Amino acid sequence: MRVSVLQMNQGSDKPANIAQARRLIEGALEADRPQMVSLPETWTNLGGGREARAAAAEVLPEPGGAGGAAYEFLREVARGAGIHVHGGSIIEQGEGRFFNTTLVFDPTGREIARYRKIHLFDITGPDGTGYRESALYGGGESLVTFEAGGVTFGCTICYDMRFPEQYLALRRRGAEAILVPSNFTLMTGKDHWEVLLRARAIESQCWIIAAASHGSYEERGAMRQVYGHSLVADPWGHVVAKCSDGIGWATARLDRALTARVRRDMPVLEHRRLA
Repeated sequence: MRVSVLQMNQGSDKPANIAQARRLIEGALEADRPQMVSLPETWTNLGGGREARAAAAEVLPEPGGAGGAAYEFLREVARGAGIHVHGGSIIEQGEGRFFNTTLVFDPTGREIARYRKIHLFDITGPDGTGYRESALYGGGESLVTFEAGGVTFGCTICYDMRFPEQYLALRRRGAEAILVPSNFTLMTGKDHWEVLLRARAIESQCWIIAAASHGSYEERGAMRQVYGHSLVADPWGHVVAKCSDGIGWATARLDRALTARVRRDMPVLEHRRLA
């Protein structure tokens, strides 16, 4: 199965972000013919403060119902191109608060997965910048997997990658590939991004598919930067596809025979004695 990870430089203009995503998907489809595309975390909004997030947020419909602009865009792309679309994450308007939520659509445009980010990014970065995701968002409580093209995928979002127990739990649920849409900060990304993703691949013996945002965005009058370097890592921990700086995409083929061979030759799941 061929999967393309999209690398965006989104801002707080939702229609412009949707247009950027459309151009990237069309480019990836023409060049690489992927069977799945994966977008970054909160690709419809990055920056601009609470008001911009509220403007970008969507109330998600019941399965089969009509959704907002981003929801319908993802559904349209899946149905029009006949591919699976992993919608990174968008801002979900829940009851009384937002959620950072992944949506996945199959080639008929049917929603097949919905995941709310479990681990919220409440940290102070190396440069002293504070991030308090829990001030705006509620946390999810459930693990989510889905099947596409004969492959079982697990859903995570960004900061989740620092919690290996979540990846082990997804592996135990049958995951062969794990998606990690992200807005990883530049200061942490330059030291931790690839190391963490490769570690999660090695530990779980899953493909890691990480679409990320790149570049600068404005947050309440201050400029912030995200790292980018969207990538796909194989179950041995090799990075097999990676974006350079800027807007773009990278494509890799998920080889299930490689997954099976890695797990056969080093059966770590069967060897585990703790947890």
